[in-house]
Amino acid sequence: MPKRRHLSRAVLAAVTAAVLGAAGCDAVGGDSPAPSGTDARSARPSPKPTPTWDRSPASVAAVGDSITRGFDACSVLSDCPEVSWATGSSAQVDSLAVRLLGKANAARNSWNYAVTGARMADVPGQMAQAATRRPELVAVMAGANDACRASTDAMTPVADFRAQFEDAMGTLRESLPKAQVFVASVPNLMRLWEQGRTNPLGKQVWELGICPSMLSDPDSLTTQSNQRRETVQGRVEAYNKVLEEVCEKDSRCRFDDGAVYDFRFGTEQLSRWDWFHPSVDGQARLAEIAYRTVTN
Repeated sequence: MPKRRHLSRAVLAAVTAAVLGAAGCDAVGGDSPAPSGTDARSARPSPKPTPTWDRSPASVAAVGDSITRGFDACSVLSDCPEVSWATGSSAQVDSLAVRLLGKANAARNSWNYAVTGARMADVPGQMAQAATRRPELVAVMAGANDACRASTDAMTPVADFRAQFEDAMGTLRESLPKAQVFVASVPNLMRLWEQGRTNPLGKQVWELGICPSMLSDPDSLTTQSNQRRETVQGRVEAYNKVLEEVCEKDSRCRFDDGAVYDFRFGTEQLSRWDWFHPSVDGQARLAEIAYRTVTN
């Protein structure tokens, strides 16, 4: 009988091992090797889902420079925020805020903190102001003034531009971790020169000091002048790369993928006072690009 009991226990142990093996129930412990391949992936905790982008935010704030203030769109040397691509009330523009919120709600729930002449170094302070309104979406357009300096040597270094934009995003995130951000690319300054240099009056205005790094001596096609313009254009492209890379690190940020930079604007989209800033029609085109990026 003792031998039969020993035999029964041995059979039971063998059957149990076979069943566990067929079910895939491998116990791991002690010096046993850790799971690998598919088993290792299934053992890891699932990543947190990416936040869903809200295509219909209930409030909008804008930061940036003279483009977002509608400078020279309505009258010479004046801001015209009512035609701003971001928050303006003009029916001719149909701004981002109006398209998203409707005219009545946009009047109550959109704010423009952009400042004519601002560079990226000024955007963190504007972000801090915008955050006090607790907007659900912040629209950013800045960088043209960082490239439009008295000379190419005076342009904002790319590393500084990156640090300043990161500071701006960090400033917003300290107060509003869930606010969404739309980032517009820096416009194509070379195309500005190409379009405006055909207008005698525009060239006279440029000589007063508008974006001299790109637009000074507009008729010159010397190697030195062409190299200067290419240097500015290269800096603009580097700024756009920074905007894209910093935005990619934030799950609630959308870059326009270069849509503003790539837009093939003509003289109809340029201010008839300075042939540099967007006209009312140009502002409307910017609003279209922003709305398409936010709602897609």
